[in-house]
Amino acid sequence: MDVSAILYSLVGYIIQLSETMKGKLYGVSVGPGSPDLMTLRSKRILEGCDVIGYPVKRSGERSTALSITESVIRLEGRDVREFVFSMDPDDSVRREHEGVAITELISILEKGMDVALIALGDVGVYSTYMYVDRAIRDAGFETEIVPGVNSFSHGASLAGVPLMLGDEGFCVIPMAKGDESRLEMALDSFENIVVMKAFKSIRRIAELMDAHGIPRECAFVMSNVGMDDEYIGLMDTDRDYGYFTTVLIKKESMR
Repeated sequence: MDVSAILYSLVGYIIQLSETMKGKLYGVSVGPGSPDLMTLRSKRILEGCDVIGYPVKRSGERSTALSITESVIRLEGRDVREFVFSMDPDDSVRREHEGVAITELISILEKGMDVALIALGDVGVYSTYMYVDRAIRDAGFETEIVPGVNSFSHGASLAGVPLMLGDEGFCVIPMAKGDESRLEMALDSFENIVVMKAFKSIRRIAELMDAHGIPRECAFVMSNVGMDDEYIGLMDTDRDYGYFTTVLIKKESMR
Protein backbone atom coordinates (compact mmCIF):
# COMPACT_ATOMS: atom_id res chain seq x y z
CA MET A 1 0.00 0.00 0.00
CA ASP A 2 1.28 3.48 -0.84
CA VAL A 3 2.78 5.28 2.19
CA SER A 4 0.88 8.47 1.43
CA ALA A 5 -2.37 6.51 1.35
CA ILE A 6 -1.55 4.97 4.73
CA LEU A 7 -0.80 8.39 6.22
CA TYR A 8 -3.99 9.81 4.74
CA SER A 9 -6.02 6.98 6.28
CA LEU A 10 -4.27 7.43 9.63
CA VAL A 11 -4.95 11.17 9.71
CA GLY A 12 -8.59 10.52 8.85
CA TYR A 13 -8.83 7.97 11.66
CA ILE A 14 -7.25 10.38 14.17
CA ILE A 15 -9.65 13.16 13.17
CA GLN A 16 -12.61 10.80 13.47
CA LEU A 17 -11.38 9.56 16.85
CA SER A 18 -10.92 13.10 18.17
CA GLU A 19 -14.46 13.96 17.08
CA THR A 20 -15.94 10.96 18.85
CA MET A 21 -14.00 11.84 22.01
CA LYS A 22 -15.67 15.23 22.26
CA GLY A 23 -18.53 15.62 24.67
CA LYS A 24 -22.02 16.66 23.64
CA LEU A 25 -24.10 19.50 25.07
CA TYR A 26 -27.80 18.96 25.68
CA GLY A 27 -30.27 21.76 26.37
CA VAL A 28 -32.75 19.89 28.55
CA SER A 29 -36.25 21.19 29.29
CA VAL A 30 -37.51 20.20 32.74
CA GLY A 31 -41.08 21.52 32.47
CA PRO A 32 -42.98 24.34 34.16
CA GLY A 33 -42.78 23.18 37.77
CA SER A 34 -44.52 19.91 38.51
CA PRO A 35 -41.91 17.11 38.43
CA ASP A 36 -44.32 14.76 36.64
CA LEU A 37 -44.36 17.14 33.66
CA MET A 38 -40.73 16.43 32.86
CA THR A 39 -40.63 14.27 29.73
CA LEU A 40 -39.24 10.73 29.71
CA ARG A 41 -36.67 11.86 27.16
CA SER A 42 -35.41 14.65 29.42
CA LYS A 43 -35.19 12.21 32.33
CA ARG A 44 -33.22 9.68 30.28
CA ILE A 45 -30.71 12.26 29.07
CA LEU A 46 -30.24 13.74 32.54
CA GLU A 47 -29.58 10.28 33.94
CA GLY A 48 -27.00 9.58 31.23
CA CYS A 49 -24.96 12.81 31.14
CA ASP A 50 -21.65 13.19 32.96
CA VAL A 51 -22.39 16.74 34.11
CA ILE A 52 -25.66 18.48 34.94
CA GLY A 53 -25.45 22.26 34.69
CA TYR A 54 -28.00 24.78 35.90
CA PRO A 55 -28.13 28.50 35.10
CA VAL A 56 -28.51 31.20 37.77
CA LYS A 57 -28.51 34.99 37.66
CA ARG A 58 -26.18 35.24 40.69
CA SER A 59 -23.79 32.73 42.24
CA GLY A 60 -25.40 30.72 45.03
CA GLU A 61 -28.92 31.54 43.88
CA ARG A 62 -31.67 28.95 44.26
CA SER A 63 -32.56 27.25 40.99
CA THR A 64 -36.17 26.21 40.37
CA ALA A 65 -35.05 24.08 37.42
CA LEU A 66 -32.59 22.24 39.67
CA SER A 67 -35.29 21.69 42.31
CA ILE A 68 -37.50 20.06 39.67
CA THR A 69 -34.60 17.93 38.45
CA GLU A 70 -33.67 16.61 41.89
CA SER A 71 -37.31 15.65 42.45
CA VAL A 72 -37.11 13.32 39.45
CA ILE A 73 -33.58 11.92 39.38
CA ARG A 74 -31.02 11.14 42.08
CA LEU A 75 -28.30 13.82 42.16
CA GLU A 76 -26.27 12.45 45.07
CA GLY A 77 -22.75 11.73 43.84
CA ARG A 78 -23.42 13.41 40.49
CA ASP A 79 -21.33 16.22 38.99
CA VAL A 80 -23.75 19.17 39.28
CA ARG A 81 -22.41 22.62 38.39
CA GLU A 82 -23.68 26.17 38.58
CA PHE A 83 -23.32 28.48 35.57
CA VAL A 84 -23.87 32.21 36.12
CA PHE A 85 -25.72 34.14 33.42
CA SER A 86 -26.10 37.68 34.74
CA MET A 87 -29.21 39.74 34.03
CA ASP A 88 -27.33 42.99 34.69
CA PRO A 89 -28.70 45.88 32.57
CA ASP A 90 -25.12 46.50 31.39
CA ASP A 91 -24.70 44.42 28.24
CA SER A 92 -20.95 44.10 28.74
CA VAL A 93 -21.48 42.50 32.16
CA ARG A 94 -23.94 39.99 30.72
CA ARG A 95 -21.56 39.13 27.86
CA GLU A 96 -18.68 38.68 30.31
CA HIS A 97 -20.59 36.16 32.43
CA GLU A 98 -21.83 34.38 29.32
CA GLY A 99 -18.28 34.11 28.03
CA VAL A 100 -17.04 32.58 31.29
CA ALA A 101 -19.86 30.01 31.26
CA ILE A 102 -19.25 29.07 27.62
CA THR A 103 -15.51 28.72 28.24
CA GLU A 104 -16.16 26.37 31.15
CA LEU A 105 -18.60 24.31 29.09
CA ILE A 106 -16.08 23.97 26.27
CA SER A 107 -13.44 22.86 28.77
CA ILE A 108 -15.75 20.10 30.02
CA LEU A 109 -16.76 19.01 26.52
CA GLU A 110 -13.13 18.84 25.39
CA LYS A 111 -12.58 16.19 28.07
CA GLY A 112 -15.18 14.00 26.36
CA MET A 113 -17.87 14.60 28.98
CA ASP A 114 -21.51 15.07 28.03
CA VAL A 115 -23.28 18.02 29.64
CA ALA A 116 -26.99 18.60 30.26
CA LEU A 117 -27.79 22.28 30.78
CA ILE A 118 -31.28 22.41 32.25
CA ALA A 119 -33.96 25.01 31.56
CA LEU A 120 -37.33 25.71 33.15
CA GLY A 121 -40.36 25.07 30.95
CA ASP A 122 -39.39 24.56 27.31
CA VAL A 123 -35.81 25.35 26.36
CA GLY A 124 -36.95 27.04 23.14
CA VAL A 125 -39.06 29.69 24.89
CA TYR A 126 -37.03 32.70 26.12
CA SER A 127 -34.24 30.47 27.39
CA THR A 128 -30.63 31.55 27.93
CA TYR A 129 -29.61 28.13 26.67
CA MET A 130 -30.30 28.99 23.02
CA TYR A 131 -27.50 31.60 23.02
CA VAL A 132 -25.16 29.02 24.52
CA ASP A 133 -26.19 26.37 22.00
CA ARG A 134 -25.16 28.60 19.09
CA ALA A 135 -21.76 29.40 20.62
CA ILE A 136 -20.99 25.77 21.43
CA ARG A 137 -21.93 24.63 17.92
CA ASP A 138 -19.74 27.37 16.44
CA ALA A 139 -16.88 26.02 18.57
CA GLY A 140 -17.21 22.66 16.83
CA PHE A 141 -19.20 20.62 19.32
CA GLU A 142 -22.39 18.66 18.87
CA THR A 143 -25.51 19.91 20.64
CA GLU A 144 -29.08 18.72 21.04
CA ILE A 145 -32.22 20.57 22.11
CA VAL A 146 -34.64 18.54 24.23
CA PRO A 147 -38.14 20.10 24.21
CA GLY A 148 -40.56 20.16 27.10
CA VAL A 149 -43.87 21.44 28.43
CA ASN A 150 -44.01 25.24 28.52
CA SER A 151 -45.74 27.26 31.22
CA PHE A 152 -48.52 28.74 29.09
CA SER A 153 -49.57 25.39 27.62
CA HIS A 154 -49.72 23.94 31.12
CA GLY A 155 -51.54 26.99 32.49
CA ALA A 156 -54.15 26.90 29.72
CA SER A 157 -54.80 23.23 30.42
CA LEU A 158 -55.28 23.95 34.13
CA ALA A 159 -57.65 26.79 33.24
CA GLY A 160 -59.58 24.43 30.99
CA VAL A 161 -59.33 26.71 27.97
CA PRO A 162 -57.75 26.21 24.53
CA LEU A 163 -54.82 28.30 23.38
CA MET A 164 -56.52 28.55 19.98
CA LEU A 165 -59.35 27.03 17.99
CA GLY A 166 -60.20 26.75 14.30
CA ASP A 167 -58.47 29.44 12.29
CA GLU A 168 -57.79 31.76 15.23
CA GLY A 169 -54.45 33.56 15.42
CA PHE A 170 -52.07 33.19 18.34
CA CYS A 171 -48.99 35.08 19.48
CA VAL A 172 -46.54 35.17 22.38
CA ILE A 173 -44.93 38.42 23.54
CA PRO A 174 -42.84 39.47 26.56
CA MET A 175 -43.55 42.45 28.81
CA ALA A 176 -40.38 42.41 30.93
CA LYS A 177 -39.03 45.66 29.48
CA GLY A 178 -42.36 47.45 29.50
CA ASP A 179 -42.69 47.60 25.71
CA GLU A 180 -46.41 48.23 25.27
CA SER A 181 -46.40 48.70 21.49
CA ARG A 182 -46.19 44.96 20.76
CA LEU A 183 -49.07 44.19 23.11
CA GLU A 184 -51.22 46.89 21.52
CA MET A 185 -50.46 45.48 18.07
CA ALA A 186 -51.27 41.96 19.29
CA LEU A 187 -54.56 43.08 20.81
CA ASP A 188 -55.51 44.52 17.42
CA SER A 189 -54.33 41.54 15.37
CA PHE A 190 -54.82 38.27 17.25
CA GLU A 191 -57.66 36.42 18.92
CA ASN A 192 -55.34 34.81 21.49
CA ILE A 193 -52.37 36.49 23.13
CA VAL A 194 -49.92 35.08 25.67
CA VAL A 195 -48.07 37.77 27.60
CA MET A 196 -44.99 36.39 29.32
CA LYS A 197 -42.79 38.03 31.96
CA ALA A 198 -45.87 39.94 33.07
CA PHE A 199 -45.53 39.94 36.85
CA LYS A 200 -44.88 43.71 37.10
CA SER A 201 -47.29 44.67 34.33
CA ILE A 202 -50.69 43.24 35.33
CA ARG A 203 -52.31 46.61 35.97
CA ARG A 204 -51.01 48.07 32.69
CA ILE A 205 -52.15 45.01 30.74
CA ALA A 206 -55.63 45.47 32.20
CA GLU A 207 -55.64 49.17 31.20
CA LEU A 208 -54.63 48.33 27.64
CA MET A 209 -57.40 45.73 27.44
CA ASP A 210 -59.86 48.38 28.60
CA ALA A 211 -58.63 50.74 25.91
CA HIS A 212 -59.16 48.07 23.24
CA GLY A 213 -62.63 47.18 24.49
CA ILE A 214 -61.66 43.72 25.71
CA PRO A 215 -63.39 42.70 28.96
CA ARG A 216 -61.00 41.91 31.80
CA GLU A 217 -62.74 38.56 32.33
CA CYS A 218 -61.21 37.52 29.01
CA ALA A 219 -57.78 37.48 30.65
CA PHE A 220 -56.50 34.59 32.72
CA VAL A 221 -53.42 34.86 34.92
CA MET A 222 -51.08 31.88 35.30
CA SER A 223 -48.50 32.59 37.99
CA ASN A 224 -45.75 30.24 39.24
CA VAL A 225 -47.44 27.33 37.50
CA GLY A 226 -46.58 23.99 39.06
CA MET A 227 -45.05 25.59 42.17
CA ASP A 228 -46.24 25.82 45.77
CA ASP A 229 -47.60 29.37 45.35
CA GLU A 230 -49.31 28.65 42.01
CA TYR A 231 -52.18 30.95 41.01
CA ILE A 232 -54.50 30.18 38.12
CA GLY A 233 -57.40 32.57 37.86
CA LEU A 234 -58.96 35.74 36.54
CA MET A 235 -56.97 38.95 36.52
CA ASP A 236 -56.77 40.71 39.88
CA THR A 237 -54.84 43.96 39.62
CA ASP A 238 -54.51 44.25 43.41
CA ARG A 239 -52.82 40.87 43.81
CA ASP A 240 -49.04 40.36 44.08
CA TYR A 241 -47.79 37.87 41.53
CA GLY A 242 -44.63 35.77 41.37
CA TYR A 243 -41.82 36.24 38.88
CA PHE A 244 -43.05 33.45 36.60
CA THR A 245 -46.34 35.10 35.66
CA THR A 246 -48.04 34.78 32.28
CA VAL A 247 -51.32 36.24 31.08
CA LEU A 248 -53.52 34.53 28.51
CA ILE A 249 -55.88 36.95 26.76
CA LYS A 250 -58.73 35.60 24.65
CA LYS A 251 -60.98 38.06 22.83
CA GLU A 252 -63.84 35.60 23.03
CA SER A 253 -65.26 34.50 26.36
CA MET A 254 -62.95 32.04 28.12
CA ARG A 255 -65.85 29.83 29.17
